[in-house]
Amino acid sequence: IASTPNEYTIPVEVKDAGFGICAEELGSIVEGHDIKKLKGHGGVEGIASKLCTSCTDGINATQDSVKARQVVYGLNKFTESPPRGFWLFVWEALQDMTLIILGVCAIVSLLVGVASEGWPTGAHDGLGIVASILLVVFVTATSDYRQSLQFKDLDKEKKKISVHVTRNGYRQKLSIYDLLPGDLVHLSIGDQVPADGLFVSGFSLLINESSLTGESEPVAITADYPFLLSGTKVQDGSCKMLVTTVGMRTQWGKLMATLSEGGDDETPLQVKLNGVATIIGKIGLFFAVLTFAVLTQSLFSHKWQEGTQLFWTGEDALKLLEYFAVAVTIVVVAVPEGLPLAVTLSLAFAMKKMMNDKALVRHLAACETMGSATCICSDKTGTLTTNHMTVVKSCICGNIKEVSNPKEADSIRSNISDSVLKVLLQSIFNNTGGDVVRDKSGRVEILGTPTETALLEFGLSLGGDFQLMRQECKLLKVEPFNSAKKRMAVVLQLPDGSLRAHCKGASEIILDACDKYMDSTGNIIPLDEASFNHLKDIIERFAGEALRTLCLAYLELEDDFSQTSQIPSRGYTLLGIVGIKDPVRPGVKESVEICRSAGIT
Repeated sequence: IASTPNEYTIPVEVKDAGFGICAEELGSIVEGHDIKKLKGHGGVEGIASKLCTSCTDGINATQDSVKARQVVYGLNKFTESPPRGFWLFVWEALQDMTLIILGVCAIVSLLVGVASEGWPTGAHDGLGIVASILLVVFVTATSDYRQSLQFKDLDKEKKKISVHVTRNGYRQKLSIYDLLPGDLVHLSIGDQVPADGLFVSGFSLLINESSLTGESEPVAITADYPFLLSGTKVQDGSCKMLVTTVGMRTQWGKLMATLSEGGDDETPLQVKLNGVATIIGKIGLFFAVLTFAVLTQSLFSHKWQEGTQLFWTGEDALKLLEYFAVAVTIVVVAVPEGLPLAVTLSLAFAMKKMMNDKALVRHLAACETMGSATCICSDKTGTLTTNHMTVVKSCICGNIKEVSNPKEADSIRSNISDSVLKVLLQSIFNNTGGDVVRDKSGRVEILGTPTETALLEFGLSLGGDFQLMRQECKLLKVEPFNSAKKRMAVVLQLPDGSLRAHCKGASEIILDACDKYMDSTGNIIPLDEASFNHLKDIIERFAGEALRTLCLAYLELEDDFSQTSQIPSRGYTLLGIVGIKDPVRPGVKESVEICRSAGIT
């Protein structure tokens, strides 16, 4: 079906469903990075209209239309390998080297014992070893099977990723599994591209495609090269993307289908135990062969002296069997059948204790490695903290205020002039990667990263109107936040035609970029050394209270500024400093203390 646009014929089932392009054609355009074919279909706008969607409002999703899209284009899910059954874990547990040696010993012991002493007396040793093996195997298999079920549930939780999508004309959070071709997805730094698609609009977008191509150099995505592939990551910038193919039809889905799960490496404990079993087995076997050889030689010498070496009776055969039984007994005694049992039971106990401490271990034998941890490397935001940030302190025009309730926000508003408030709200609402939207019930919802959400919430508490502020000014250029520059900047065209740059970011960097500050009446005052040091002290005081600090600043630009120019990095006027709190999760303090007392860094 994938062909040149002139020859392309829409399959009947796609046409009947009301769409103008099939999944295979969309896949060939995006995967093949086929600009010629894309232009033949009318570019991104043309593809959007063939997918019955809009590049501003997204798809008009009713229950029937969603079902129709899923039938034609599929679901955004990858086919998973079937879960492993209990008996497969039993088979894996039987692969242990010690158990294999014990198994061989058990069979030989049974055969020799029954032959020499009869049933059931001669079978006691052999059956004892078999019982020990079965106990070890079933304890290991049961523990590993139970853990695999828990990991499956954990994996399901881990995959519940939400993305920001414009659908039915408003921005909302949806699970990646609910994405459909035609949806508009909003991506920013650190996001993983959830499906194959096309770039609609955005700023300074760099995509890391190393997971697919192996190339570490990021790829710049623009309207001229708009192809986005699932599984890749946004390294810089932000964008709005039109989803074209989902699930197993994406390049990532096809890659997953060709890969099989790799085998597990043995843990250090397994390596040591297998080594011990092999050495003991070899030593036991050496002495068994030596004993058998010595006893057999003495029998031959005895018969030689008697001159009966050519005549063998049943009694001689029984003697040989008895010697062989002695040799087997040496091997059986040498191989420690209690060792695997003792190790398995102690590890099963350790695994149970670790599970009670909310630590899941996939394989029983890995408990020993997990239990010998000396250092824990942890992310802070969202792991040790709740990842729900709020502005709790601010220093606007030199006035430090607590911001924990609406009355305090009113107090900030009453202490600054209207002109200052307007510039401040202009900075908060335009220099942001977040959004303020209304859901179906008309309730205000703030979308974006926790830091952006905290600032937008602060702006709304000051009485700002997000949509009104956005409509007043025209956004000319955006430099999204990244970890190298530690700042975000935008250039706005104001209603009177003049240009203004707004900048926010790490306090010490933004403060260094300022040479003026605005007082509460709106006057611009040069930033002398005393004022600079005073502001630096405020930042350090906020930081000393475990607050994340951000500075807001602005700069009036000359009219000759063009969209290709870099946004200036100096000469700004400081508007204010905000202190954002990210509360620590309950139990973190106690956990850190326990780790420290246990000698874990």
